Formats: sequence, structure tokens, C-alpha cells
Amino acid sequence: MTTQEFIAAALKEDIGSGDHSTLSSIAPDAMGKAVLKVKEDGILAGVQLAQDIFHYLEPEATFTIYKNDGDIVKYGDIAFEVAAKVHTILQAERLSLNCMQRMSGIATLTNQYVQKLKGYKTHILDTRKTTPLFRAFEKLAVKIGGGENHRMGLYDMVMLKDNHIDFCGGIEKAIEKTRQYLKDNNLDLKIEVETRTIDDVKRVLATGGVDRIMLDNYTPELMVEAVKLIDGKYETEASGGITIENIEAYAKTGVDFISVGAIIHHAVSMDLSLKAQLS
Repeated sequence: MTTQEFIAAALKEDIGSGDHSTLSSIAPDAMGKAVLKVKEDGILAGVQLAQDIFHYLEPEATFTIYKNDGDIVKYGDIAFEVAAKVHTILQAERLSLNCMQRMSGIATLTNQYVQKLKGYKTHILDTRKTTPLFRAFEKLAVKIGGGENHRMGLYDMVMLKDNHIDFCGGIEKAIEKTRQYLKDNNLDLKIEVETRTIDDVKRVLATGGVDRIMLDNYTPELMVEAVKLIDGKYETEASGGITIENIEAYAKTGVDFISVGAIIHHAVSMDLSLKAQLS
């Protein structure tokens, strides 16, 4: 889904048969100004999307940016000012705020995790635990907050998780069938395999032909053993049971990546408001 398609669908959902509150009380040619006020400290995200929303409704709208995506903001800051038809401002208000509040909350939480990893080689990754049809913007917010994106969906990387392995009949079989499938279909995709035990790691190493080994629900102590065993032959990723309180213990193991679904699905929206600017 493109940005324009998302905006069109979201506005259709919100406006429906018409913005009757605005239609009944505001003249169609009335012009106005509004400012986006920051009401909470954090990392700002979604400014570009907000601009796209306003320009979708009114290409001639004047959108002046004071704070960019990725900027550290504090209570009282003004992120942007928009001058447009009042109808445009009122119809774009809620969609712009919903997107920016959600994205800013994700960027802020992601950055809190990223700060915990300073000084370590480990990188923070998101997951597919996202809001349907809003995934691209949530993952963009992760990047704005200093994190990195895992695969976007089921189509751009192979991840052989526990259910794939169990249904297929074992790690070796799952890897071999996947490699043959990619060859038969001329697909150049990375392969990641989830492991649950040190024995699983040994089986992956014996089979080979993968790009990354996921260490799922390992303790930091067990992860040290697994990372040493893998010895740089493949990328390593820690997942499961990792919180902002214990993430540094996992980074100390030397693992390459830590994936944390919580940076998206546990994020709390930032408090923002769009207020009319009256002369």
C-alpha cells in the first residue's frame, strides 16, 4: 500500500458521507491556520506523513516545518504550522494526530532501548507485531528512533520458526526444503532459523546453508554459549523475554541483533494537539 492509498482509505473511513460538523458550521472558502503543539517530551515522528495528508486534501496548503522527524522535542514545542482552508485543517486533524502520536510513541520507546545498547555491537530490531495496514509507518518510526527493521512481511525473508520446523519434521528437513524451494523459484532471500536449545544450534551448524540463527528464549548465560558455538559463521539474533530492564545483559553476550516486538506493540502514543491559530 502506498502512502497515497493509505491516506485515501483512512480519510474515507473517517469522513464517510461528509464531515457534517464542519460542513454545517464553516464556510467552504474560509481560510485558517493551525499549529501542532507538543505536549510531552520524546522523539518526534510522522511529520512528513502529516504534510502528505494535508497536501492530499489541499495541494496548495502551506506547511511550515519547525521540528523534523527524529528531533528530540519537549513539552511546549511547535512541530509545524499549516495554513489552508479550514475544511482541510479540520478534516486532516485527527488522521494527522493519530499517525504522529502513534509513530512518535514508537520512535520514543525504540530510542530508549537503543540508548541501552550504546557501546555494544548489538542492534535493535522490530518484528511483524504491527498494526494491520499501518506496518510501514510503524517500522519507519522504529528507524526514526534509531532501531532497525527486520523483514517487512512474509515475502522478503525466510524465517523458519518453531511451527514451520515442527510441521515440516525437523530443522534439517526445513532448511533443505527451503533451500531447494528458493533455487527452484529463483528467489534470492535470506534464511533465518529459530532455535530453542543448544542442540538445535548444533543441528543448524551441521546442516548449514542459512544466514542467521535466532536464539529464542535463551537466558543470557545460555546465549553466551550459543554465540561462542556459532563463532561468527552466521548472524545471531536474540528474541523472546527481552525487556528494557534486561536488554543490556543480552547485549553483553555479543549477539548481533536483538528483536523486540514491544518497541511497537507496547509503545504509548505521544500527547500532541493541533490548535487553531487565531489572529
